[in-house]
Amino acid sequence: MPVSDDLDGLKRRLAVARGEMPADLVIKNARLVNVLSGEIHDADVAVADGVFVGFAAGEAADTIDAAGRYLCPGFIDGHIHIESTLLSPPVFARAVAPHGTCAVVTDPHEIANVLGLPGIEYMLACSHDLPVTCYFMMPSCVPATDMATSGARLGAMDVAAMLARHPDRILGLAEVMNFPGVVAGDDMMLRKLIAARGRVIDGHAPGLTGRALDAYVTAGPGSDHECTELDEAREKLRRGLHVMIRQGSTEKNLESLIGLVTADNAGQFSLVSDDKDPTDLSREGHLNALVRQAVAQGLPPLRAVAMASINPARYFGLRRRGAVAPGYRADAVLVEDLESFAIAEVVLAGRRLGAWEFADRSCLTPPRAMRVGGEMTEARLAVPAASSRLRVIGIVPGQIVTEALILEPSVRDGLAVADPARDLAKLAVIERHKGTGNLGLGFVRGLGLKAGAIAGSVAHDAHNIIVAGMNDADMALAARTLMVSGGGFAVVRDGQVLAQVRLAVAGLMSDAPLEVVLSGLAALGAAYRELAGLPPEAEAHPFMAMSFLSLEVIPSLKLTDKGLVDVTTFGPVSLFA
Repeated sequence: MPVSDDLDGLKRRLAVARGEMPADLVIKNARLVNVLSGEIHDADVAVADGVFVGFAAGEAADTIDAAGRYLCPGFIDGHIHIESTLLSPPVFARAVAPHGTCAVVTDPHEIANVLGLPGIEYMLACSHDLPVTCYFMMPSCVPATDMATSGARLGAMDVAAMLARHPDRILGLAEVMNFPGVVAGDDMMLRKLIAARGRVIDGHAPGLTGRALDAYVTAGPGSDHECTELDEAREKLRRGLHVMIRQGSTEKNLESLIGLVTADNAGQFSLVSDDKDPTDLSREGHLNALVRQAVAQGLPPLRAVAMASINPARYFGLRRRGAVAPGYRADAVLVEDLESFAIAEVVLAGRRLGAWEFADRSCLTPPRAMRVGGEMTEARLAVPAASSRLRVIGIVPGQIVTEALILEPSVRDGLAVADPARDLAKLAVIERHKGTGNLGLGFVRGLGLKAGAIAGSVAHDAHNIIVAGMNDADMALAARTLMVSGGGFAVVRDGQVLAQVRLAVAGLMSDAPLEVVLSGLAALGAAYRELAGLPPEAEAHPFMAMSFLSLEVIPSLKLTDKGLVDVTTFGPVSLFA
């Protein structure tokens, strides 16, 4: 919501600041968490035209008595993929606003990999002028690599055109995932970096070190959110990268990295969520949860709040955002204490949260994207046992990196098959954008399935259909279920669809309200726990974990529609060693 910059508007704000006119809102008797001065102090705060105009109480159209509660700036998530929440932008904004989120910087490369530029334009249109500001970064890797088939291809000219067309909303170039290409001087990647020169460029360089890291940083990326170890983060910090400490639903790096933050370097860190499950979002919160967890790990509250407000604002050049001070947009969160961060009140652009309406823009839903070549039959999923050394993707709990395992296959009638006793599931990735008929087959350990199959059309980054299961018949049915519905998730057992969630927006997001999505996911989770033999209260994220098994830019072993990829060598490998 832009502030009026006309002469009369500015004069009115100045008059309110001088105490000559009543404010629109006054928050009195607050303990202000001041991320600019680095202190917590008593304050009364006045607001006019959606802007903080001073630290003085007085006459106002509306007054909030903080009664000694803590007033924090609104929270800013510097790296998130809205598509990963499975919610359309308006529904997402409605979901995160009660948790104190006032702005996000989102990379729409999920929908861009499916629909290209029209997908990005859809996200921009759907999120325009929401109470929660949605800034964007222009996807840098569509496709992520040529080792998977995506629905679109974006080049340097597309980057330049979109940055010029939406200068206030697209802040720069999104996470540059093809780090081997950048380090090697690949012309296509370098042209994209040059096209974004002068704008913010986000990095993505898991495990990169030494001279290769020097080359990558020299090329232009200014941040990284892929650190999983303290030494890795320290090395990147020393080279000037802004370290985004990620704590999502699957990727949880806060506990490992938070010890690196000190009073001297805290400005170089932000807290981000990256990929957030909507159930977690509803149950745990958004950035308020990350701030709470950081404080629980020993980080001083003032420092934690700054890492979710002024730090990302400064990194992205968001002028007059991220703090409670005169001239800043009036986004604030009133919390009960600085341990639980329980929220008492949220103010967005100078208005209480309850005064806002979140527009329904489901009419902007783009066409469905589902073009699978050929029938999905059991026969296509058969894997002849070619040797006694089978390459298997090993899931690492709490991470999106995987292990590259060599195991002896379980063999039946000359075919390599899934084995529930070894937690070994068959995996398939089915191309869904261009009707190529591509089908990649592999095996994964760690999904916990004991029977049946699960399938999803959310599979980073190309977002082809991904299916895991204990038998070919259920796997084929799960895939066909998504092909018919246009995308989403499905759980199948013994030839029956136990649960299904439809994702009408490009097979990535629902256009339904949050409550409907949560209800569908709850049924989906219950069905998965039945297949895994887990108790009803067990926490599990099988679909999010599975969605990263095809991401060929994250080590170590991944599966795409073109086959297995060894990410350490950035090349294809055979299923049998």
